[in-house]
Amino acid sequence: MPPTDCIAPAFRFREHPLRRALADEVHARPYEYLCPPVRVSHLAVPVGDQPPGAWRTHVEALCAHFEVPPPPPGAIHFAADFGAFRLRWERHTEFSTYTFHRFGAFDAPFAETALDLAPTDWLAELPGQVLVATHVALDDVRRSAEDLTSMFFGHPLVGCQVVSGAAEAFTDFRVHHDGFGRILVYDRGLTHGQAGRLVQRLLEIETYRAMALLAFPIAREVAPQLTRMDDELAEIIQVMGGPAGDDEDRQLLARLTGLAALGERLGAHHSFRFSAARAYSALVRKRIEELREQRIPGLQTITEFMGRRLAPAMKTVEYTAERHDNLSRRVTRAGDLLRTRVDIALEEKNRDLLKSMNRRAELQLRLQETVEGLSVVAISYYLIGLISYIAKGLKAAGLHFDSDLAPLAALPVVAGMVALGVRRLRRAIVSTEKH
Repeated sequence: MPPTDCIAPAFRFREHPLRRALADEVHARPYEYLCPPVRVSHLAVPVGDQPPGAWRTHVEALCAHFEVPPPPPGAIHFAADFGAFRLRWERHTEFSTYTFHRFGAFDAPFAETALDLAPTDWLAELPGQVLVATHVALDDVRRSAEDLTSMFFGHPLVGCQVVSGAAEAFTDFRVHHDGFGRILVYDRGLTHGQAGRLVQRLLEIETYRAMALLAFPIAREVAPQLTRMDDELAEIIQVMGGPAGDDEDRQLLARLTGLAALGERLGAHHSFRFSAARAYSALVRKRIEELREQRIPGLQTITEFMGRRLAPAMKTVEYTAERHDNLSRRVTRAGDLLRTRVDIALEEKNRDLLKSMNRRAELQLRLQETVEGLSVVAISYYLIGLISYIAKGLKAAGLHFDSDLAPLAALPVVAGMVALGVRRLRRAIVSTEKH
């Protein structure tokens, strides 16, 4: 009987082109199975302006140096043994991580690290600038308070039991003289899978914490600009409460447009960083929850430390982002109010203009009626004159009638016909204009 995964499907179906990629995504970055004692060195490097292939080329160079097969094309995760150490490389959206593992017993956890086994020239050519550098030491040796104080140079310790008491983790969240942070883990019964997941979570907390805090200096830099914009907007709104005027409205509109442009520029430069900070902060909280901490008497837990240090910084970032959004909405509302004010003023001007045009049209109508009346008189006068000449000519030709009475008799008929003709002509012109 063939294996289960070799059995043909009951029916043939058309597969979505992304099905395999989506199914593999949840397995893209598996945790390592670690067998204590082990020392780990972790580097996180933001992508920055480096070309997309720089990281892969760098890893391939290390593989070529140790004659190890390189990562497959398109891989975002790579793990391999290099003899004396094991390397785990991951490519994230904004950063790449290099995690070195050095297996074997040790006396001084941070005297000889896993990174010491990597080629110095290869490390010197690392693309980008290192944001996170941390050493982790994991073994089953319980060290005294004096030893812990010495290893962390007397700094206040943060420590707790993790994985429901299967281990204890200690750190001071500081950068030491060698440029690295330090995490010491005491194994009290971890399985190899638990050890790998615990180290991965501790390193992710450090990495995501640093990535989240990238937004904090930006928030402090943006805050004074938002204050100035807020003050200017308040001044503009106060001026808008006064009497309207064309010049004043144009100046206010120009200032509002400038404020809106500045707000959009700030949003284009910093909104992504603020949104990313919120996402990274949520990941930090999630990873801390997964540690399942229990208090060690006299020590501050990781949750408490982050609550006192990271949380206020993230609140500042969130407040700044929210303040920027609120300011943008207020600028938009002020612009709408100003446009409404301008539209009302424009409608009033249009109303006055229409009234003026109506008065002008009435005057033109009266003038036209006057001209029509004069036209009727003038045309009638000329026609009566013609009739008078005709009557006198006929009388001279021998017809016996009173040539002086003929124009008088013809006057009503001529005037009526001329008035009717002028009126019909005016109606014909108006009808032509309408069509």
